[in-house]
Amino acid sequence: MSSTFTDIPFRIAVIGSGPAGVYAAETFNKTPHVKKGRLKIEVDIFDALPTPFGLIRYGVAPDHPRIKGITTALHRILNRRDMRFFGNVAFGKDLSLEDLRERYDAIIFATGALKDAHLDIPGIDLEGSFGAADFVAWYDSNPDYPREWRLDAESVAVIGNGNVALDVSRMLAKSADELLATEIADNVYKGLKASRVTDVHVFGRRGPAQAKFSPLETRELAHPKGVQVILDERDFAQISDEEWERIRADKRIDQVVSTFEGWLEEQKEREESGAEPTDRDGGEVKRRLHLHFWHRPVEVLGEDGRVTGMRFERTRLAEDGSLEGTGEMVEYDIQQVYRAVGYFGSELPGVPYDPVRGVIHNDEGRVTTAEGEVVPACYANGWIKRGPVGLIGATKSDAIETVTHMIEDIEGGVLEPCADRDPDSIVRLLNERGIRYVDWDGWMRLHEHEIQEGAKRQDSDGSPRPSLKEIDREQMIRIARGE
Repeated sequence: MSSTFTDIPFRIAVIGSGPAGVYAAETFNKTPHVKKGRLKIEVDIFDALPTPFGLIRYGVAPDHPRIKGITTALHRILNRRDMRFFGNVAFGKDLSLEDLRERYDAIIFATGALKDAHLDIPGIDLEGSFGAADFVAWYDSNPDYPREWRLDAESVAVIGNGNVALDVSRMLAKSADELLATEIADNVYKGLKASRVTDVHVFGRRGPAQAKFSPLETRELAHPKGVQVILDERDFAQISDEEWERIRADKRIDQVVSTFEGWLEEQKEREESGAEPTDRDGGEVKRRLHLHFWHRPVEVLGEDGRVTGMRFERTRLAEDGSLEGTGEMVEYDIQQVYRAVGYFGSELPGVPYDPVRGVIHNDEGRVTTAEGEVVPACYANGWIKRGPVGLIGATKSDAIETVTHMIEDIEGGVLEPCADRDPDSIVRLLNERGIRYVDWDGWMRLHEHEIQEGAKRQDSDGSPRPSLKEIDREQMIRIARGE
């Protein structure tokens, strides 16, 4: 270990309090250098929102119970109080790169990817065409997004076969009353309750075996009351014998496709017997969830500036495994479109950014210029490092790679101590600038407030709700700061 930081703590600023930021800080905390006392660290985590947890709080559907486990883990890490949390502090607005360089020995950028990737087809900007990220931000009550969402269409399209597409389609198909068991805000419940949606169509460019669904998430599609899942037998008939062998050889894919096959078989039996369609519990069907594979979006159709339909080209796998069009065009009557074709990272002031990939320029976590020159003391982790791919757990392996390079830079004497070593300097700076930051105690006040508000309400079974999200940023800050 370099003697530079033998007698002084190594000070780290983390920008972003989602999994990528917290895991990066915790990974550094678990290195032998820290655990064996050879290196002391001081970590401050900053977030533009008044609340911690980033994507977990504002980017995942509220009916995912396993997400609560991730929240609990992140909460446990931050609640140890060996890292400081500063919410409602925006990098590039409230604090500059120069402000951080002066007070920290290293900076980790873990801001994620919040924008929707663009789908470059005619008609995509028609009224009634949306990015999935905006819809997710609405139903997750991100305080920086509008409170209202028009759900006046009967037939909607969700473009994509990833986790976000699944979340969006499930939220559109699920009854609002079922969601009362979650933390959704009142305005979201009212919006979903008033929804006129009857048919949700989910379109993927590739086949059933290429869907990026987990087996559990696939099964969850059929769980909501009053929802019937509908598939097209043709989408499975075009799977070759060689591909069936590959499907059966992969446990995850086999489970997903087998679930599809089971639904399709039930559907065929019901049609042959002339029985009325039902949901998974034999109840009345109120909404239908259509899964379409081998569909490449070609154009969003419109009239008088509004979405009226979508045109697709049927696809297939070529001999080399690539996707190719068949030339066959199909159209669907659609009144709303949600594109869930990926997220895209935002540029950070003063930090080298790749506008094509939507990531910070970096080499295995070390921030670089566009030409590949390492930017001293700056690092990246998570989606802003590698792009919006992979599950949340992948940020842990990301963090190991990034932190390994940070340790190498410390040992190699690459990192110089910052000029201002006073831990309270950042607090004074924020106060001088009038930034009403939220610390961890403030978050705990807001967290307890949301739990208490939820206890005053009941879910559809008459049980107290687990919590009720506060949606107004100013109100969140006042509660957190005890104002």
